[in-house]
Amino acid sequence: MPIEKQPKTREPMWHDWDDKAQKKGIHHTVYTVAGDHYTGDWSSNKKNGKGTQFWKKSGTIYDGDWKDNKRHGFGTLSVPVKNGYRKVYSGGWKNGMRHGYGTNFYSPTEYYEGEWYASKRSGWGRMYFEDGSIYEGEWFNDLRNGEGMLRLANGNRYEGCWKDDLKHGAGKFYYLDKGQLYEGTWRNDIPKCGNMVDYARNEATHPTQYQLPENKLQNPEAVIREAEEKLEDDETE
Repeated sequence: MPIEKQPKTREPMWHDWDDKAQKKGIHHTVYTVAGDHYTGDWSSNKKNGKGTQFWKKSGTIYDGDWKDNKRHGFGTLSVPVKNGYRKVYSGGWKNGMRHGYGTNFYSPTEYYEGEWYASKRSGWGRMYFEDGSIYEGEWFNDLRNGEGMLRLANGNRYEGCWKDDLKHGAGKFYYLDKGQLYEGTWRNDIPKCGNMVDYARNEATHPTQYQLPENKLQNPEAVIREAEEKLEDDETE
């Protein structure tokens, strides 16, 4: 009985060419017509894994994790300066935006370290300002919101509530340079009602000439409470 020879099945040549054209695995450097280039891992024709992206127009460099062509995971973003590069952000990313815990440098002397959500400061964080003051506390939608402490360069500090970047609600302001303490209610960065007392005068650098007089109201707590209630009523009207 004659033996029949089965012909070999071969994939069309374009299948092989298409496979070779796919970006997958570790590539050296892939350029775009605009002059941008990426060096790193690929999967399914997309940046996936570790890689470094350079944008020619701005000179910006991102080095870190990628997922489906977006910065995702941990990475560092840097911009060109006169003598090289300056780090702008280092930390978590999600879908191309700052997300999770990270540090953002606004200038060589002003930076934020803390939590992010969709490229906005949200959660807990610490902000170092150029004037030497430091805020540590809660953030929402890129603004100070919630409980937090602001320490000024001269040592004075505020501890209390914030709303949309302003002191708002119950809080204490320590005037350590003068040896006084204010405790009360704030509205839009302005103290509205509260009690001022002498505090650590012997440690103050510039204490007031005279001590504060004694509060002789029969029931000062009731007076403050009434003022606070009026503030709340005004806000609800």
